[in-house]
Amino acid sequence: MSDVKETRFRVEGMDCASCASKIDTAVRRMPGVADVSVSVTAGTMRVQHDVTSDLEAIRRKVSGLGYTVTPGAALAAEKPAGKHEHGPGCNHDHGHNHGHGHDHAHDHDHHDHAGHGHDAKPQAAAIEGLHGHDHGPSEGPWWKGRKGRLTIFAGAALVFAYGIGHLFPSIATYAFIIAMAVGLVPIARRAIMAALAGTPFSIEMLMTIAAVGAVIINATEEAAAVVFLFLVGELLEGVAAGKARDSIRSLSALVPKTALLEDAEGRTKEVPAESLAVGAVILVRPGDRISADGTIIEGESAIDEAPVTGESTPVRKDVGDTVFAGTVNGDAALRIRVTAAAADNTIARVIKLVEEAQESKAPTERFIDRFSKYYTPGVVVVAALVALVPPLFFGGDWNAWVYKGLAVLLIGCPCALVISTPAAIAAALSSGARRGLLMKGGAVLEGLGKLTAIAFDKTGTLTEGKPKVTDVVAFSQPAAEVLRLAAALETGSSHPLALAILGKAAEDGIVPPVATGSRALGGKGVTATVEGRDVFLGSPKAAAERVALSEEVQAATTALNDDGKTVSMLIVDGVLAGAIAMRDEPRADAASGLKTLRDAGIKTIMLTGDNARTAKAVGAELGIEVRAELMPEDKQRIVGELQREGFVVGKIGDGINDAPALAAADIGIAMGGGTDVALETADAAILHGRVGDVALMADLSKRTMRNIVQNIVIALGLKGVFLVTTVMGITGLWPAILADTGATVLVTMNALRLLRPIR
Repeated sequence: MSDVKETRFRVEGMDCASCASKIDTAVRRMPGVADVSVSVTAGTMRVQHDVTSDLEAIRRKVSGLGYTVTPGAALAAEKPAGKHEHGPGCNHDHGHNHGHGHDHAHDHDHHDHAGHGHDAKPQAAAIEGLHGHDHGPSEGPWWKGRKGRLTIFAGAALVFAYGIGHLFPSIATYAFIIAMAVGLVPIARRAIMAALAGTPFSIEMLMTIAAVGAVIINATEEAAAVVFLFLVGELLEGVAAGKARDSIRSLSALVPKTALLEDAEGRTKEVPAESLAVGAVILVRPGDRISADGTIIEGESAIDEAPVTGESTPVRKDVGDTVFAGTVNGDAALRIRVTAAAADNTIARVIKLVEEAQESKAPTERFIDRFSKYYTPGVVVVAALVALVPPLFFGGDWNAWVYKGLAVLLIGCPCALVISTPAAIAAALSSGARRGLLMKGGAVLEGLGKLTAIAFDKTGTLTEGKPKVTDVVAFSQPAAEVLRLAAALETGSSHPLALAILGKAAEDGIVPPVATGSRALGGKGVTATVEGRDVFLGSPKAAAERVALSEEVQAATTALNDDGKTVSMLIVDGVLAGAIAMRDEPRADAASGLKTLRDAGIKTIMLTGDNARTAKAVGAELGIEVRAELMPEDKQRIVGELQREGFVVGKIGDGINDAPALAAADIGIAMGGGTDVALETADAAILHGRVGDVALMADLSKRTMRNIVQNIVIALGLKGVFLVTTVMGITGLWPAILADTGATVLVTMNALRLLRPIR
C-alpha cells in the first residue's frame, strides 16, 4: 500500500454531524478511496486514496451535496503511506523544527500541492458555479452566505404569498406552493444527490417528503411555512456551529501578520510573519506581540503569556529562554532567534491538534452514530404506520392521519441527537486548548474523567526540573559573604547547581567579585583566587579532605541531605566559611493540585528514577506515595500492576524515560516542555506545566460527559413530547419542525457553554 496518499480538503458549510455523515458516505463509495475522515467543527475532510483517484470528481461529489470547497485551500500535500505524519502527536510546546511530513496546506494557500494544486483556484471556482445553493460559508455575517440569502428570500416569498392569499383567496394555494418551492427546490436537490450518493434517509429527504405530502393533502400554507422554518433552523445551526469553529480559529488571530526581521548588517525591515525561516533573528519592541516561536538572544523582559497559556501574571524571561508566538512583550526590546516556521509554531500546532482531534470519535459518539443509522429508517417506518394504519384498518380520516404521519417524519429528524456528542466534544477540546490542555480526540477526553489512579514523574513534572538554593548556612563567614564568594567561583558556568547559586545571588542583589585562576576539580568542586583569597567550593566529601568537619557541621549536613538537598561547602584560606544547600523544589501548585485529585477520590503515586532519600523528602512535602530509583521498565511495570488491581491509570511525565509508561497507561499525559518522544507517545499534553491542570483536565472531561447526557435528554425528550402531542392531534407540522431545529439549536448552544473559561 505504498501508493496510498492523503489529501485534505477544506469544506465550507457543514453545520451538524449528519452533514459529515453524508459527505463521508458519498466519498467513501468513490473509486480508489480507502478512508475518509470529516470534521464538522474544523470544516475539513481528509481522504486516503490511491493514485488512480479522481480528486476533481471527489470535489464535484461534495459540491453536489451542497457544500463548497474553498478555492486555493482545497488540497493538502500528499504523503506516502507509512511515512510518519505529525497528526495529533504534533503538540510539542517548544520550537524544534522537525523533518517529518507535516500537512499544513489547510492553513496556507501558497503550497504546491503535489502537482495537483497549480489549478486549484479556477477548478474550485468552477465547482462553485455548479450549484445555486449550498450550506453556505460559515464565515462573515449570516446574511451574506448563500444559506442566509436563501432563508431571507424564502421568508420574503412566504410573506408575499400571505399577502396574495389575503387579497386573492382563489389563488392563495398556488401562491403558497410557489413560496414553498423557493426553499424546497434546493433542499430537494440536496436530498436527491445525497440519496444517489448512498444516504437515502437524509434530513433533506425527510423534509422534502413532508413538504410534498403536505401539498398533496392541501396543507400548502403549512408546507411553505415549514420549509421556511427548516431553513431558519439550518441557519441557526450554522451560526452556532460557526461559533465553535471561530473559538478555535480566533487563536490564529493572536499571531501578528508582520515581523521586524534583522539582516546581517543589523538593520531591520518589516516582513510577513509567515515568511520567517528557522534561524532568522527578529526584533520585538516593548508592547508588541511576538510573531514567532523562538529563543531570546538579547534582552530581558516580562512576557504576557495570558493569550496563549491563560497565565494571569507576566513571566520574566531572559537570554536563552523560550518565547511563544502570540504572547506580548512587556517592558524591553528583545532580539529573538526563530525556532519554528509559522506553520509549526505553538499556536499553529494547537489549532491543528484540536482540528484533527475532533476527527477522532469518542465511544459515545460512535454509539450515537450507529444508533442513528437505525433510528432514521425506524422513524420513516413509524411515520408510514401513523399515516396508513388508522385510515386503512380503523376508518380514520386520510387527510388527518397523513398530516400526523408527516409531522412524525419531521419530529424524527436525527440532527439534534447526532450532534449532541460531537458539539460538546468540539467545544471542550477547543476550551482545553485555550488553557494549554491538549487532548488527542474525543476518546481521550472521555477517558480522562474515568481515571482512578495517576502516576507522576518527579523531575520536571512535580518539581520545576532545576535546582534552587534553599539554605545558605554561615559557619565562619556571614551568609551573604558565603553566597558572594560562591557566585564568584560559579560565574560563567552552565552547570544546574552553578546556575542555582548565580540565580540566588542575583535575586539577593549580590554582585559577584572577579575570580582568577579558576580550575574545575573533576567530581570534587571548583577552586579560584577571589580578592587575594584562596577559595574552594565543592562536595562535603571533597571539603573533608581539605579541612576537618566538626560533628556540628556533619549533623547540619546530614539534616539537609535528609531533606533531599544537595550540599556544597565553601572553604576560604583553609577555613570552612559556610555551606549552600540546593534542591529541585516542587512546583508552586504541586501540593494543591495533588490535594484536588485526592479530594476527587483519585489515587496519586510518584514514580521516579531519582534516589530514594530525595524522592521521599519531596513526597513527604507533597503528601504523595513514592516509588524511587526506578528504571523506565519499572515505571511501565508499576502502571501495569495498578491496572491489574482495577485502577484506570493516567501517567504523567516529561522525559524519554517516561515514554514506555505513558504508552502503557490508559491515558498518558505529557507535561510542560517535555521531550518529543514523551509528547508523541502521550494521549494528552499539559503545555504549561501546572500540576493543578491535571485536575482541571479530569473536571473538563466530567463536565463534557454531563453535557452530552443533557444534550441527549434534550434531543430525545423534545421529540418524545411532540410525538405524543402530534399523534393525539394537539400539535402539527409547525411545532414538529420546531421540535427538530429547536432541539438542534438548544443542544448546540448547551454544548457551547463548555467554551467558557476553565477555572
